[in-house]
Amino acid sequence: MTDEVRYERVGAAAVLTIDRQHRRNAVDGPTAERLLEGFRAFEADEGARVLVVTGAGGVSFCAGADLKALDTFGPRLQSPEGPFGFTRLTASKPTIAAIEGWCLAGGLELALWCDLRISAPSSSLGFPERRWGVPLVDGGTQRLPRIVGLGRALDLILTGRIVDAREAHAIGLVTELHGRPLNRALEYAEALAGFPQQTMLADRRAALAALGLPLEEGLALEAQAGPEVYADAVTGAARFAGGEGRGGAGAGV
Repeated sequence: MTDEVRYERVGAAAVLTIDRQHRRNAVDGPTAERLLEGFRAFEADEGARVLVVTGAGGVSFCAGADLKALDTFGPRLQSPEGPFGFTRLTASKPTIAAIEGWCLAGGLELALWCDLRISAPSSSLGFPERRWGVPLVDGGTQRLPRIVGLGRALDLILTGRIVDAREAHAIGLVTELHGRPLNRALEYAEALAGFPQQTMLADRRAALAALGLPLEEGLALEAQAGPEVYADAVTGAARFAGGEGRGGAGAGV
């Protein structure tokens, strides 16, 4: 870790912060290496139940790759982990992007890597690198269609159009709008950490792994987790039978 990438524990969350405010939190090669270190620290940290990715300063979540230092990405372009650090890997636990300000290019791909995206209403999101002939190589062409559908994804991918946070929320790109996205992301993290973990993580794995499979194959994959989490299900059902959670109490964040 360096001052430009910080890994901090905040309650049940690990917060990974890009702090290159002089470059609107754009990422160069060394910063990508530090991001990968932060991802590995999260995976090894048993007490960290959720990873929150954010940018420092309130002006930019991440403006993408540092175009003044593209040469530093050369060794990373074919990296199995991804040019941006870890964008070709899948986290074993939930992930949230806390977005404030510019969320562009590789920065948007980084946000798309996360399970959930909490954004300030003033944020702007898009792939403006279309203008410069810089390709999407950190999962944007694959994750955006899965999140918003192919038609809306192609609009943003082909045109490089930048959308405001309200439009992003309307099309499903952003999960929730909030005036203090990092604080809200930490609230989400604490809520997710409070659920029975084994079943939540099994459901998350099934949803991610089965996407794109025929329904029959997806259902078979989902069913594999049944025996593994049966004991947790029995315990949870007994709690409900005992009076907990009636009327939907405790659901949501």
